[in-house]
Amino acid sequence: MDEKPVFETNLPPDKAQKVVEILRQVYDPEIPINVYDLGLIRRIWLEDGVLKVVMTLTAVGCPVAGNVAQEVGYAVQSVVPEAKDVEVEIDFERPWDPMQMTPQGREMFKAIYGYDIVEQYQAAQA
Repeated sequence: MDEKPVFETNLPPDKAQKVVEILRQVYDPEIPINVYDLGLIRRIWLEDGVLKVVMTLTAVGCPVAGNVAQEVGYAVQSVVPEAKDVEVEIDFERPWDPMQMTPQGREMFKAIYGYDIVEQYQAAQA
């Protein structure tokens, strides 16, 4: 099923869809949901042969942040072979929150933990 990516990109739609599919195979180390459906990927931009990925983390002090970033880099490069290099930047300026999850991510979270994290987050913000 093709869908519009939840991240900003300049990749053609068919290539962006391949990126979405491969990112759904990279999982967050703390929450057993993939990085795409958690909403951790902010931007993927191909410029001058360099694929630049901006992502965030579910927890700022994540001890395996480098591992996740490396996995994301390898994954996207595998489906964008025209990229000579990949740079993955972790965005610490805008922290992750549950509102960034895809509807599929929200459903996965409910199935795993038994509650709707978005509803809980919204109630806490009120």
